Order: sequence, then C-alpha cells, then structure tokens
Amino acid sequence: MKKLEDSLKFKEWTQSLLKNGVHIEDIDVLNTIHKPNGEVLFGLIDVDAVDEEGKKILPIVLLRGHFVIVLVCLIEKETFRKYCLLVKQRRIADGSMFYEHPAGMCDSESDPYKVALKEVWEETGLQISRESLVLLNDKLLYSSPGLLDEGGYFFACEISLTTKEIESFKNQKMGDTTEHEYITTYICSFEESFDLIKNTSGLLVNYLYLNHTNKK
Repeated sequence: MKKLEDSLKFKEWTQSLLKNGVHIEDIDVLNTIHKPNGEVLFGLIDVDAVDEEGKKILPIVLLRGHFVIVLVCLIEKETFRKYCLLVKQRRIADGSMFYEHPAGMCDSESDPYKVALKEVWEETGLQISRESLVLLNDKLLYSSPGLLDEGGYFFACEISLTTKEIESFKNQKMGDTTEHEYITTYICSFEESFDLIKNTSGLLVNYLYLNHTNKK
C-alpha cells in the first residue's frame, strides 16, 4: 500500500501551504484509505502549522486531492439545440440517484486536461480532444477549504452531433464496477440540467459555462 506522504495529493498540498507562507511544524497521519490497487484515496491528517504571523491554522485536514468536472455540451446539428451528456449514479450522501457531469479525481496525474479526457471517455464513452476542452476557471476553486484540500478544475466542451448520434449516448451502462461505479449515461437539455443536478460543483460549472458563452 502506498504511503500518504508519497502520494501526489500530499505533495501538492504541502507545497501549496509553503507557497502561501505557512510553516509546517508537525504532521500526524490519523488514517489513510486506499483504492483496491493500493493507491491513496483519502487521508485524514492532524497538522501543526502556523501562518506568517505565527497564528495557528485549524489542524484537521481531510486530504482528497484536486478534481476535474467537464460539462459536455452536445449541439444537435439539425436544430442547434444544446444537450448535456450527464451520468447518473446512486450516491452515499443521501442514498438517492444523482445526475452529474463527468468528473474525477487527479489522484496520480497532475495534468487536469489528461484527467478530464480520461473521465469523459470512461464515464460516457465519448472521445474528445484536448483542444476541445475549455478551462472555465483561472484559479482553483475550493469546495470546503475549512476541512478539505480539494480544489476543482471546471471544464466545458462543445461537440456537434446528429440527432441519431446523440441518441446513441442515451442510457449506456458505464463505470468501473471493481471500484463500485455503476453509471448510466443520461441526455437532457441544458435548461433541464439545472433541475436535475443537485451537487454544487455541477451547478457551478453550468453557471461558469453560461458566463463563458455570454462573453463570446
């Protein structure tokens, strides 16, 4: 099993603290959760750290690493209507079905573009190019900075397809069952996605995409 201290997420987290003037006096790894392949999934840390003024920072950190999320906009060639290619899966947050944009963690890859391409392919079966990806945020956006190191890269891509091609992406069974991923693809209009999505990163990427398209 890989040690937390050897993982990319741990190294990036400690580097960001030092970059921002935080002095690390001691780190106590309370727990590490691994993937089936031995890679680090999460880490719970008690850190003794002070800022440039000598003030202590809240000590408990749940180390997750950074993530990518990709709004895949399918533009129907016949009508120019915009559709979202979502994935739906049951989530432990409340046990209900969640409709989400393709997303994933940067566990062992520091290039978010590579992770974005991989996640879209693995979760939807759609192969996109690096050139089609538009990064919507110019700095990492953090989900819960009082506890998590997790920052997000928010992408969008627009792909023109025929009606028949769009239909082919409906209700496809995807995901890695060895990691308990049971995913089904879902097509909806961009407008409908606002009602279906109930995770904050999913709604945020929608609004970032709207802001981007309004600037064109």
